Amino acid sequence: MTAITPCLWFDNQAEQAATFYTGIFKNSAIKQVSYHTEAGSVLTVAFELDGQAFTALNGGPVFRFSEALSLQVYCDTQDELDHYWEKLSAGGDPNAQQCGWLKDRFGVSWQILPSILPGLMADSTKSGKVMAAMLTMKKLDIAQLLNH
Repeated sequence: MTAITPCLWFDNQAEQAATFYTGIFKNSAIKQVSYHTEAGSVLTVAFELDGQAFTALNGGPVFRFSEALSLQVYCDTQDELDHYWEKLSAGGDPNAQQCGWLKDRFGVSWQILPSILPGLMADSTKSGKVMAAMLTMKKLDIAQLLNH
């Protein structure tokens, strides 16, 4: 079976990030940690978030995260959306919060979205009003989106 596993490049916080993320999402765990030849220095961390495999790599200060790639979390309820928003935004960049997007404490961009959003945006009678409402929000409000 072919599997697609995102690899997240950190300077030196791969293990901390994996621990942070697995503490937020249900059905999540750190699966394996591999080390550099130097004792105690983590190279990669294999982990799962709600069954989706990820790798975190300590690659040094060569590359930075950007909004060009974000991880989308689709939520069925406002409580679920609020939970992920609160946990992932804690310690992150408040200036990067807009239209359901946030940047966490490690610089990774996330979109915390209602699962109904694709359907609302596909409806030509609603999409313009829904987009206009979204542009006024940081964290998305499902009830407000449904009222447009």
